Amino acid sequence: MKCLSIFHSKSSPEPKEENPPSKPKSETRLVKSTGSISFPRNIPEIYKEKEHTLTKFSFSDLRNATSNFNKLLKIGEGGFGCVYKARIRLSETQKDPLVVAIKRLNKQGMQGHKEWQTEVQFLGVVDHPNLVKLLGYCSVDGDRMQRLLVYEYMPNKSLAVHLFSQTLPPLPWKTRLQICLGAAEGLAYLHEGLEIQVIFRDFKTSNVLLDEKFNPKLSDFGLAREGPQGDRSHVSTMPVGTYGYAAPEYVETGHLKAKSDVWSFGVVLFEILSGRQAVDRNRPKGEHKLIEWVKLFPADSKNFRMIMDKRLNNKYCVDDARSIAKLAVRCLYKNPDDRPTMSQVVKGLRDVISDSQIGLVYDK
Repeated sequence: MKCLSIFHSKSSPEPKEENPPSKPKSETRLVKSTGSISFPRNIPEIYKEKEHTLTKFSFSDLRNATSNFNKLLKIGEGGFGCVYKARIRLSETQKDPLVVAIKRLNKQGMQGHKEWQTEVQFLGVVDHPNLVKLLGYCSVDGDRMQRLLVYEYMPNKSLAVHLFSQTLPPLPWKTRLQICLGAAEGLAYLHEGLEIQVIFRDFKTSNVLLDEKFNPKLSDFGLAREGPQGDRSHVSTMPVGTYGYAAPEYVETGHLKAKSDVWSFGVVLFEILSGRQAVDRNRPKGEHKLIEWVKLFPADSKNFRMIMDKRLNNKYCVDDARSIAKLAVRCLYKNPDDRPTMSQVVKGLRDVISDSQIGLVYDK
């Protein structure tokens, strides 16, 4: 499923954030600075300190690396444009070229310069093993405008490819647990591990990439937003994202908060358990929307196994699966304040994994 505005097919200016009542400085979140205490910096300000770590490529560098964007090197395509596998040197002193993924903006696509700039700035700031690493970029203005991004190469493609493919081997239970935990740690870092909160805003299986050891890394930060500051409970934006993953309160009101990501994570947990897509119109009536269908088989019910991916061939621990389903339900509470934080989700998943027996545990 492509990422797009839920209500509009083309990008539109986002509404200005609501003005909250003023508050005393003593109640405002503060950060360290080289001088006096100040208000938290925003992402563009933090990026200015770190932008030197990214390589600025010429368009000819990337065109040559992809053999003029040869279709045979294309490994993916989304709302931003096409992604190509390539080899390139990050500096003149580097002996051997590095395998990378190069994403090129489609000027007729649904995402544009704003999303490209957002991705450069956010990925230029963040640093976590469960977030894809941005290596560099290319920006050319004028009549032949070009916008490209260069990432570390992720050989096992996306979680969506492995969960929903009819040809690839099914992901083993242990690998699914590893992916759940790593993705949760990536989101928790965005929400709580930086001096300013980051809301991913488009968490879904196709945006979880897998490295050579199937470790997950979140990708595609074009829709990421800074979280609310001070006494704001949310930021107000035009609802964007992917149908089936966006939190209902965000779709209905445009009020975005970190708990909106938690909802999306709950949807993905059920996708990992079931091997089913969040929305699948090809299934029988009543099974189109995953989170509505799984309600028929609660975690403590005798029929719970009905939601589990048949491709696992019962090679999973049913108690672990029940615990994860209960955690997913908590992530999907209607009231966002009742949902756990991502750090609480991480703790819950770690508890499941630490209590789990190593190896394959067959359900009885």
